[in-house]
This record gives sequence, C-alpha cells and structure tokens, in this order.
Amino acid sequence: MSCRSDRPDRPDDSGVGERLAAWLEDLGLTDQLVVAGLPTYERAGDGTVRWVDPATGEALGEDRLVELDRLLRSVGDDPAHGVPVELVQLRREGRLRAALLDGGWLSYAEVGRLRGISENAARFAVHKAAQRRAILIVQNEGATLVPKFQLDAQGQVREELLAVLEPLLAAGVDPWRAWMWLTTPAALLGGAVPHEAARDPEELPVVQHAAVKLAERAQASKG
Repeated sequence: MSCRSDRPDRPDDSGVGERLAAWLEDLGLTDQLVVAGLPTYERAGDGTVRWVDPATGEALGEDRLVELDRLLRSVGDDPAHGVPVELVQLRREGRLRAALLDGGWLSYAEVGRLRGISENAARFAVHKAAQRRAILIVQNEGATLVPKFQLDAQGQVREELLAVLEPLLAAGVDPWRAWMWLTTPAALLGGAVPHEAARDPEELPVVQHAAVKLAERAQASKG
C-alpha cells in the first residue's frame, strides 16, 4: 500500500532504498530478486543504490520502495526483523537444485547402459514409463534428466516407489519439487528422507500417505 498514492513515483531521497538493499545483502538474498520477478537494484561507483522496475527498467520512486519494503518484511511479528520468506525459499531451492544436479541424475545413455539396451531404446522406455506416471523425469536447459535415487542397480524404477511417484505425477507436482521432496528430510515424515524411508516395508505406507497429502496440497494450490 502506497503512503502517497496521490503522487507519482519520485526518486528515492529517504534512504529506504539503501536500507532495503543493505538488508538483503546481509541476508544473502540479492540474487533471488530476479528469480522472484521483483524489482532489482544497481550500485553506482559511489555506492549509491538505484532500484529499477523489472518490466520497464524505470527507476522506482520512494512510494514503490516503501511498498516493496513492507512486502518483504510482511512475515513475522516484528517488521524490523521480518524475513522475506519467498526469497529464502527460492535460495534454498536454488541450492537444492545445484546439489541434485551434481551427480544426482542419469542421461538416457547411462540408463541404457544399466539396462543393457541402446540409448534410443532407453529413451523410448523412459518416456513410456513417464506417460504411465511410473518414473520421474526432470527437464533442465533442454535436457531430460532421470533422477538416480528412484532406480535400482539394473536401471529399473524401484518397485516400492511406484505408488509414491504416481500421486505426485498425477497431481502435476512440479518435477523439481517432487525430486527435492523425495530426496530431502520431509516434515510429514518426521524428518525422514522419503525415498530412503520407503525401503522399509513398515514405513512405506507412511511415505505413500505423505505423497498423497503433498499431491492434494499441490492440486489445491492450483485451484
């Protein structure tokens, strides 16, 4: 909400832009502004901060900066120390993506070698399985990645994971989010890693139930 809604944006002369930039820098969240589609800033040689609108490239006035500051500090009881949760989540997801990309996936050729078939045959089999919601595949910069955690030593999807993957894929859960959820400690499982917990026959029904709940939340968020 603008504190001067009847006046056009003016260059920031109140220092709010500088304080906001310094706060985000201290939190290490500056790089997440672009990812979140929020205004970004530039620092001149003398340290002066200039915030710009991502859509127009125009400088933000004081009114817009006050709105942005309120938005980012809107979580928590004390606005002075509020944390921009969305940016924190984006940073966490970015770090998780980097970790997953670092050796956590296979190409079609690698799947083929495990299965003892050609790359083309592996590509066909993987896509047929994906259509049946029987394998998780992830797109990244034009390439199709097959997350490793779901495969056994022969390159086949682990039997116990089929009923875990199906509700997630049927609900249209973002593949990256599904990959992250399945390979990191999950609150719904008391901190256990879903794909690891699924190896225990006694824990498998709990993992399946958690996957269904996650799928339901994903569908509700789209509605």
